[in-house]
Amino acid sequence: MKIIQRLSDMIEEEIDDAMKYAKCALEHDDDPELERTFRLLASEELNHMNMLHTQVTRIIKAYREKNGEPPASMMAIYEYLHNRQIDKVAEVRALLS
Repeated sequence: MKIIQRLSDMIEEEIDDAMKYAKCALEHDDDPELERTFRLLASEELNHMNMLHTQVTRIIKAYREKNGEPPASMMAIYEYLHNRQIDKVAEVRALLS
């Protein structure tokens, strides 16, 4: 399903932006207000990622209800990307903590 691919690409973009903002927060720890702004931006990007992920899981669930299990190849790709995204989000959260 092309929509899953598109949403997955968007999720990657949100995670990359969150990483960018988290790194900026660390670089500007000498300016508490700017640091807070970058941390907030990183958190918002993670929120966007969660919203997109919710849609992916909803679409997959709807597909299962209508058609049965999605093709194994599609799910293998999804699982690979999902696991990679989980690892990247863990990096972002580590930077923010």
